[in-house]
Parts: sequence; structure tokens; C-alpha cells
Amino acid sequence: MSKSKPEPGRKIVADNRKARFNFEIMDTFEAGLALVGTEVKSLRAGKASLGESYASAEGGALWLVNCNIPEYANASRANHEPKRPRKLLMHKREIDRLTGAIQREGLTLIPLKLYFNARGIAKLELALARGKKLHDKRQTEKDRTWQRDKARLMREKG
Repeated sequence: MSKSKPEPGRKIVADNRKARFNFEIMDTFEAGLALVGTEVKSLRAGKASLGESYASAEGGALWLVNCNIPEYANASRANHEPKRPRKLLMHKREIDRLTGAIQREGLTLIPLKLYFNARGIAKLELALARGKKLHDKRQTEKDRTWQRDKARLMREKG
């Protein structure tokens, strides 16, 4: 697995680094977020956590659950709730396809990255994923260690 270079104009706010270790990624999607003003200000300050969050399908819409966007410090009493469910903005056809995959195949929707695109709009990179078993995680760790050792050996040999 190679790391991709960041796209120009893309400012990453939060990254779910454990997702690729705990889940086997099948497909990725981009979704918009329905946010309130103080949430956007908090995101622009670089504060968000995707650690335990996931997306669920309810009432014909996708919702981002358990994503922590802390309260904006300079806001008055009109601040937002940090862990409220946030609606994901996608085309109806994509929502139906993802909902079907979740229900039929037992897959999970997990957020990978939360970022601002070149136009300054908050976007979420979602992945359709299947949870890895313990032996899969061990194999991933073994492969990663071997790649690191191989790179070190190649550097030493010249």
C-alpha cells in the first residue's frame, strides 16, 4: 500500500489512521457534511476526531455518528453539541447503493479523512469496508515489518 501525495488545495483536518489496519477497504466515496457555523470554525482551527466514528443509514439518508468536533472556544451560547449526528450529503443513487451494501453484505461505512477541498468546502472521505479478523491484522503487521526491513536492507547495500 503506497501513500498518496496530498492534492493541492486540500487541507486535511482529521485522519482516521487506524481504519486501514482494522478494516479491509473495498471502495471509497466523497461526501459533503451538513454543518452549523461553529462546527466549521472549529474544523478550520484543525480540531476534530474520527477515531470511533462511523456512518449509518436511517430514513433514506446517511448520518455520521460519534464524530467529535469540539465546541468553538470564541462562540457564545449558540455553540454546537460536539458529538451530534451529522447528515452526509450525497446523491440519492449513491445513498441507496451504500445502504444496500450495508444491509445485504454486512459491510460498514467508516470515515477515512475529513478535509476542506480547494473551494473551502468541508468534505468527508468515506470507505465501504469489512472488519478484519485477528489473523488478518497479524498478516498486515508482518507485511508492514517486512517492507520496512527490506527498505532498510536496500538502503544499506546502496
